[in-house]
Amino acid sequence: MPTPHISAAIGDIAETVLMPGDPYRAKWAAETYLDDIKLVNEVRGMLGFTGTYKGNPVTIHGSGMGMPSISIYANELITEYGAKTLIRIGSCGAMQHHIKVRDVVIAMTATTMGTTPSAGFFKEINYAPCADYGLLEAAVAAARQKDTGVHVGNIYSSDIFYAERPDLDEVMIRHGILGVEMEAAELYTVAARHGVRALGVMTVSDHLLTHEALPSDQREKSFGDMVEIALEAAFAA
Repeated sequence: MPTPHISAAIGDIAETVLMPGDPYRAKWAAETYLDDIKLVNEVRGMLGFTGTYKGNPVTIHGSGMGMPSISIYANELITEYGAKTLIRIGSCGAMQHHIKVRDVVIAMTATTMGTTPSAGFFKEINYAPCADYGLLEAAVAAARQKDTGVHVGNIYSSDIFYAERPDLDEVMIRHGILGVEMEAAELYTVAARHGVRALGVMTVSDHLLTHEALPSDQREKSFGDMVEIALEAAFAA
């Protein structure tokens, strides 16, 4: 049955779902990389498309911005539609000098302030969200076949976009956090709770240290490597 946020019929959502935050990025990725695509959701403007990649069924579905939003879609995709592999594809801000704009960051773990939508499940426990290792390994292998910089490690999933705590940035930079985004930690936690696979593959769109930023008209082309890495990882033997 349709959920409050997804109108797709049962069978319209593939077991493998790529989740960009921007619904129009979902449309671009589906039209660029999938065959035989079908629009399966447009409730509240959150677009979802299902097609095939090298013969494998894939859904590319927007997640919205922030952990509360991706939590809604991930929970419904898993519990109501049977999704088994969920890969976040999106942008992040670099937090280390050796990382460049347009590089790809693959999130092994995701640090938070402890304010994720799932935080209440754990009470006094500081749960450490992490990626599925099989997906992580496959994504790294796929990334190494491309002419782009790739970095694997800990990222920061923030619950606020306009942060005003440079002291926190300094601590995270000192402890090797690769970049900041707003969704992966909750995706990893929801996936773990339901026993499915999750991974975050992000393109660096801006840099917190150098203040370099990728112009909007160049983002789609630069994000292509990220989408291909995610698709190859999802179906690696």
